[in-house]
Amino acid sequence: MVTRKDIAEQAGVSQSTVSRLLNGDPTLKVKADTRRKIMRTAAELGYRAFTSRSIAVLNVPPQFDELQDAYFQSLQTELRKVADEQGTTLTFFGSIDSLIAHADDYDGFVATGPTSFQRTDLAHLRDALRYGVFIDTNPAPDWFDSVRPDLSQTMLDALDTLLVDGYTCIGYIGGVGSIMGLHNHTEDIRSLAFSDWSKRLGLPNEQYIYADGPFTVSNGRALAARLLTDHPDDLPNALVIGSDPMAVGVLQAFAEAGVRVPTDIAVVSVDNLPIAQYTAPPLSSYAIDLHELVYAALTTLTDAIARDRHVRRHVLLSTELVRRESLPSKS
Repeated sequence: MVTRKDIAEQAGVSQSTVSRLLNGDPTLKVKADTRRKIMRTAAELGYRAFTSRSIAVLNVPPQFDELQDAYFQSLQTELRKVADEQGTTLTFFGSIDSLIAHADDYDGFVATGPTSFQRTDLAHLRDALRYGVFIDTNPAPDWFDSVRPDLSQTMLDALDTLLVDGYTCIGYIGGVGSIMGLHNHTEDIRSLAFSDWSKRLGLPNEQYIYADGPFTVSNGRALAARLLTDHPDDLPNALVIGSDPMAVGVLQAFAEAGVRVPTDIAVVSVDNLPIAQYTAPPLSSYAIDLHELVYAALTTLTDAIARDRHVRRHVLLSTELVRRESLPSKS
């Protein structure tokens, strides 16, 4: 039988640290790398005596694009894997209403998918289930936590890499979405960051930014066609694309128009989905670390739940102590 001492020895940490972490101690201060090492070691050794938690997953993937859905399918797979490592039970729900109907059965929820929600629905969810973490989106920052990849940094990395390789005329193709909360704008954080970093770097790229519509193959193809129509004789020599599904559409449009990649124009994308390896030519794509994204979401949620349990338990004990001290003493 695997013990916490076994985990501590293999992970190279103290047994006390292992015990406090596996017990969900909200006061424990430990580095993220150490936390991951302990949890992975416990999972590898087959240790299953974790503090049990039941977490709901509000799963609302896109319904209009198979390739875009591949990203969220990968996210779900990683979510199940990390939850198993942490001894957390997951139950998936396809709508807010169904989650609210079963809210009493869960400690909190994690939400995945790009679907926009009405504020009234989010308010009802908040009333039913206090703790939640949204992955990739942030629809209600005043009510729920969120974990998202740093796509602004990704845009800067892409620009820096292309500049080092000698590309100075760089375009962007991407979609639109919700920037924060319920504020739907005609920009996405990727296009905003691309435009901002281009200005900071002194790159005249504004005329080559095409950001509109969903992050789908068909929309990528349509926006690439617009780029080709608007700039038949002055295409950028490099292109950053907001997602792999869009990049597939862009490559299709370029192939139809006889534009050669990377000879005529270099292309770099974001997501690094498996499809990126099977395009012609293969896509250069920045990967989003799904494990870190999911791990951060579950850790944020379970820490919030643990803190709440700790506080409520403390209040209850204090109330009981006051009640006892208020009783008349026997003579």
